[in-house]
Amino acid sequence: MSIEKTTAASENAVKPKEQYVHSVFESIAGNYDIMNDILSFRRHKAWRKFAMKKMAMKLGDNAVDLCCGTCDWSITMAETTKTGSVIGLDFSAGMLEVGQRKVKEHRLEDRISLVQGNAMNLPFGDHSFDYATIGFGLRNVPDLVQVLNEMKRVVKPGGMVVCLELSKPTVQPFKGVYYFYFQRVLPLLGKLFAKSYEQYKWLPESLALFPDREKLATIFRETGLQKVESYPLTGGIAALHIGLKEKLDV
Repeated sequence: MSIEKTTAASENAVKPKEQYVHSVFESIAGNYDIMNDILSFRRHKAWRKFAMKKMAMKLGDNAVDLCCGTCDWSITMAETTKTGSVIGLDFSAGMLEVGQRKVKEHRLEDRISLVQGNAMNLPFGDHSFDYATIGFGLRNVPDLVQVLNEMKRVVKPGGMVVCLELSKPTVQPFKGVYYFYFQRVLPLLGKLFAKSYEQYKWLPESLALFPDREKLATIFRETGLQKVESYPLTGGIAALHIGLKEKLDV
């Protein structure tokens, strides 16, 4: 399916952080996948596999994948649900173009639709999806609470809100080694492999003010999500958070 551009995304005023983040991902879109492999030592694939196990998607389930990037998670969900539909949403046209090629390669154009839009103002009705996911995108938005509220709004009662994101290890000496790698080595690898030093220098900066795993779990609960679970991954450098939307009384 073709990439659609929502009216809300085009009409909303672009905030400074949104504008900068947009420019970062537009510039690295072509090298995004290979850099993910290099920078995470391919662990991001194992993290996503773990997330899918915890999500336990069923045949025919549908999902919206926010900040879908080049669509790896969207594709995995579509292949898992067999007959279910997946909408991938991202504000970067460059990332979506790469994602669209991958969707076509997997012959999933009939079940994956890509939309260029704003995660803080989703162009979908209430109670529309069985799952709402966001992978490595929540730390990039201006207001993560607003995004979580939107995710909760668009899932069905009993539906699942899922966030897979970088996090903050707490145990030494691993913590010190990780931060040295993330702050000093990672930007150099970005410069070497993707000619993008400043863009990859920004990645550790984006994590600095982002809540740690326990705090993010608290935020999940404060938005009204229930049965919140959080899992540290690879020594805490990433984390999976899951919450359920309250079921309606009958």
